[in-house]
Amino acid sequence: MSLILRTRQIDRREWWLWALAVVVTLALTATIVFLTVFHNDVPEAESYWSDLREWVRGLAALVLLFDIYTMYQHRQLLRIRRELADSNELFHLITENAADMIAVVDGEGRRLYNSPAYSTVLGYSPEELGTSLSTEQIHPADRPKVMEAAAKARSTGRGERLEYRMRHKDGTWRILESTANPITGSDGNSGSLVIVNRDITDRKRVEELVAHNAFHDGLTGLPNRLLFNDRLRQAMMRARRSKHERLAVLLVDVDEFKVVNDSLGHSAGDLLIVEIAHRLENCLDRMEARTFASADVQVEERNHGLARFGGDEFIVLLEDFSASTDAIRLAQGIQEMLAREFALGEHRIVVTASIGVALLSNAHLRPEDLTRDAELAMYRAKRTGRARCEVFDPEMHSAAIKRLKLETELRRGLEQGELLAYYQPIISLRTGKIAGFEALSRWQRPSGMVMPADFIPVAEETGLIVPMNQQLMQDACRQGAVWQASFGCPSPLFMSMNITPKQFERTQLAEELRDIMERTGSNPANIHLEITETVTMQDADAAMNRLSQLKALGVHLSIDDFGTGFSSLSRLRRFPVDALKIDRVFISSMSEDRDSFEIVRVTIALAHSMGLCVVAEGTETPAQVAELKALGCEMAQGFLYSRPVSAEEALELLCRDYGQPKPLGTLALAAAAE
Repeated sequence: MSLILRTRQIDRREWWLWALAVVVTLALTATIVFLTVFHNDVPEAESYWSDLREWVRGLAALVLLFDIYTMYQHRQLLRIRRELADSNELFHLITENAADMIAVVDGEGRRLYNSPAYSTVLGYSPEELGTSLSTEQIHPADRPKVMEAAAKARSTGRGERLEYRMRHKDGTWRILESTANPITGSDGNSGSLVIVNRDITDRKRVEELVAHNAFHDGLTGLPNRLLFNDRLRQAMMRARRSKHERLAVLLVDVDEFKVVNDSLGHSAGDLLIVEIAHRLENCLDRMEARTFASADVQVEERNHGLARFGGDEFIVLLEDFSASTDAIRLAQGIQEMLAREFALGEHRIVVTASIGVALLSNAHLRPEDLTRDAELAMYRAKRTGRARCEVFDPEMHSAAIKRLKLETELRRGLEQGELLAYYQPIISLRTGKIAGFEALSRWQRPSGMVMPADFIPVAEETGLIVPMNQQLMQDACRQGAVWQASFGCPSPLFMSMNITPKQFERTQLAEELRDIMERTGSNPANIHLEITETVTMQDADAAMNRLSQLKALGVHLSIDDFGTGFSSLSRLRRFPVDALKIDRVFISSMSEDRDSFEIVRVTIALAHSMGLCVVAEGTETPAQVAELKALGCEMAQGFLYSRPVSAEEALELLCRDYGQPKPLGTLALAAAAE
């Protein structure tokens, strides 16, 4: 813009310079001619001609000086012209090679200049651009704001940055970032505009992708928890404004999804999640189609609130349904749809889902309240057998609050040493005396003893079972070493301890147990570890590796609760175990139920055929003991002999069988108490 104005100024300056030079030169020349030609009648006085010659010389000198000045000014103008030409060439070089699109348009919107970038970015030829107005390719919805910005730039002399869409020659739309600056004419008015456009389509797409990823799941493309909660918040507001609109949340959790990941790999697990998402979308789409089938409504996009909450959890927002049973019917439809076979490459699998349903009530003030209740209902569905649907009720909330309080107190109790080791004697059926003890955790709160059935499930779900069992193992190993040193038993007393599933998963389990035995001075041969058959059968290879590591320490291994799971006898035969513990459910009914008796008999025979010792749990009557002896069972434990007792009471039981402890044992007991 300044270049054009400066060119015009130079043109005007040069015109006046040459006009003035011609006028002055002609005037001076005329004066000289007049003085020398038209004054012949003047007396030829010497002084007159002397003055005339001086005048003529002066005027000639003035003409010469003026001509010299004129030439100087001309050279200055030539220099400025060269500078302008260089600047003009540089301007063209920049505009012709600039990635940004540069255009000059007049007040009517006609293009006076278009840089080559227009052809590169938008695909139009210079001829096509030259025969069209600058607004023709602008998106109709953006045209008013572009015209308004142009008018504002002309009126204020200052352009503003704005974004708008312009049509590419192939019909697609490009997003441009534009700035327009006015060109001030000779009359001081702004008519033409210099427009600089930058193609920001790719940048906007990246920004949209980032924004999309912030609110959507990367695997399935479904809304994530953040976006779902926002939609749920709006739905709750609509429902409360209408006062009659119903609203429900369904939380869908795939049962045993970890098995798919562990057995088929994470890629198969991801594929399964994607397929489940597709089925859920189709199920909800069909539901919407039925909803709008009788109305003259066209659904242009999915209106249902399906989201992935993470992992194997999906959540559905159901609005404006006729009855609460509709939510249950939808949950049943989802379960039926998921129950159909999935094809994962060469594998064919069937999955089930547990679904929790929560209906909006006055107690739900935030979206998190409603999703929390759906989650509680889903967990109840899991606990009651999976592949079920449960509807939230207020009692679940009370139970959840109670459970959370119990978890908090359990953490505190663990830190403050309220978890104690109790011992249940294991009796040799051959001698009738104590052969060892099973160590069990008991929680002694200031308010009283907490039943194991109340806190053990909480400990397992929260992972607190791991530090609890580590403490139990340390206390039991130390106590077992003290009793072993205190009593002269014919055979060494052993200490039996349970290894929980979460403990068994730890790769450092063998190392942790070695450290405990070294610190407590325990003989590994006197340590018996009990592992449930369900844990050993989930991943046979991993279980074999873990059991071999434990066996290498020199400890004895037992399969606990045998008969309640799904054992593979071929795998069991390969496991380095020393004993089987028959579950109490079979022992308690073996005297009255023939089938239970046969199970016990076959189990004992099977164990003996594999060279294993057998321990019967839950013995409560002398008749059961007599039958176990007849079947050749080696050991038994149960309420017939003793309930789990404290270390002091266990010491009394030992004294009953083996007499008073040695003085060494008394000192050791005092040291252990410290």
